[in-house]
Amino acid sequence: MPFPQFDRSQLKILPLGERVHDLHREAILNVPGGSRVPFEHSAIPILAERIVDAKRNGRAIILLCGAHVLRAGNAPLLIDLMQRGLLTHIGFNGAGAIHDFELAMIGQTCESVAKYVKEGQFGLWQETSRLNDAVTAGYRDGLGFGEAVGRTIENEKFPFRETSIFAAGYRLRVPTTVHVCIGQDIVHEHPNFDGAAAGATSYTDFLIFTQSVTNLEGGVFLNIGSAVMGPEVYLKALAMARNVAHQRGEKICHFTTAVFDLPSLGDDLSHEAPKNDPRYYFRPFKTILVRTVADGGQSFYVQGDHKGTVPALHDAIMQRLNG
Repeated sequence: MPFPQFDRSQLKILPLGERVHDLHREAILNVPGGSRVPFEHSAIPILAERIVDAKRNGRAIILLCGAHVLRAGNAPLLIDLMQRGLLTHIGFNGAGAIHDFELAMIGQTCESVAKYVKEGQFGLWQETSRLNDAVTAGYRDGLGFGEAVGRTIENEKFPFRETSIFAAGYRLRVPTTVHVCIGQDIVHEHPNFDGAAAGATSYTDFLIFTQSVTNLEGGVFLNIGSAVMGPEVYLKALAMARNVAHQRGEKICHFTTAVFDLPSLGDDLSHEAPKNDPRYYFRPFKTILVRTVADGGQSFYVQGDHKGTVPALHDAIMQRLNG
């Protein structure tokens, strides 16, 4: 006998206009040539040089990031890199897609979890669930999750689509992928959420991402603000790409990786921490900074808030490009 399941038809779903939004688009956006939060790090100019070199050599420049990268206002800077061919693939968790979708649709995003979870209203907003319809339509058309979201934002002419990374990816034909964990995102609460569609489109995105990783030799992989999704998706994709490369007598080992995040990891980043050290369980450290570059690559760790680190990297890339 099947176990009882929650009946989503009982849910009370309110209009987004009744939600208090914590972030407003005009207050957060970092733009090319705009004001900056001061930030310096010795790895930034090195990474800028590697990225420009990878572009000139036709190699992959891949970024996986968490939603806070968008909440810090960095979408215009990342779109600028996409337009210049300095970012050949960008991927997010499900929350990244939701924030991009809401910002493109209404110019606002983020709600108080503490406030709305007490009221039983957290995540249950009518307009946000349109993202589910976009994914289901994309599933019917054989698209990946990210392309389906970008198509909806672009084709339905969302009012703030010029700063949507997913719309930009759709226009520019730059793979913009979404790697979801079902049950983790607010849109999964809604009656119109189709788990089969979300799973299939996200798996399509994983295969698109893996194909991008096959071109990582001589390229750059950045993980910004993702403690689990980024390193885990990258690890499996790299294993698949190397499996095929080895069969062809080729290698994917000479590339650059970087992690941008907040924790202090200490001075020695060339060896993973022991299992009795809490840093061992911070996946970006052992996976991205140590294990996957041990046979010829080089890694860098940039500690700092994304409001400062991402603009600093963008500006250093522009200086290198124009220098």
